[in-house]
Amino acid sequence: MNTAVQISIYLSERDPWDRILQLLHDEGVAGASAFHAVAGFAGRNSVHRARLVESGGEVPVLIIFVDLEEHVDRVLPKVSALVPKRLIVRENVRIEQGSLE
Repeated sequence: MNTAVQISIYLSERDPWDRILQLLHDEGVAGASAFHAVAGFAGRNSVHRARLVESGGEVPVLIIFVDLEEHVDRVLPKVSALVPKRLIVRENVRIEQGSLE
């Protein structure tokens, strides 16, 4: 049974989510995905909902990546520097199937 670290980064479309994803790729992170949300909110702000054509840049984006603890510890400060005021959640996870290679 392998253990790893999963990071969830809560953003909006206005944040540099594409730069973060590219950084994770360039740094050799085992796996990462970016998701556009149907709706969401941050802190005590109002709920933002996605529409067919969204021009406000407020639609929530979630980036999740998984890797070994030592790799996450090396990469996470670079990610945090790109979005210093955004929520980043760290969880220890168990790999049930597949590998981080």
